[in-house]
Amino acid sequence: CHTSGMLTPNGKEYAQKIPREELTHLILQLLQAWKEPLSHFNQHIEHHQELPDDSLSKAKQISSMVHELKTGVEKVTKKARFSMYQLCGMGTGLSISNEVNMMSDSDFIHCFRRDSNKVQSYLKILKCRIMPENSC
Repeated sequence: CHTSGMLTPNGKEYAQKIPREELTHLILQLLQAWKEPLSHFNQHIEHHQELPDDSLSKAKQISSMVHELKTGVEKVTKKARFSMYQLCGMGTGLSISNEVNMMSDSDFIHCFRRDSNKVQSYLKILKCRIMPENSC
């Protein structure tokens, strides 16, 4: 996976120890790291005539959801008064290499699922920190 080089906590216990700002930064890094590969993936699958229309629309929907999620996380960070410069200024530190372009579709989907599960877990942890009344 192209994001394997990113340092992410292994397990919920470790993620819970990370300060809010750093965890938010990590979420944004993961989302940003998938922006370009998802765009390339969409272009790639559009050329597969044998794919059903629902698969094509699902891929476009996923890309759109990642973009909306990134926008939503950025809005939350602004409301929480985090410095966007601190959170996003460094970028992901990842360059999209031929490795992503050469992945099989199943490997690509596996990596995306892995990272989206991480983002989901990190968002749950942030939600519990921000709104502890939700009995997390």
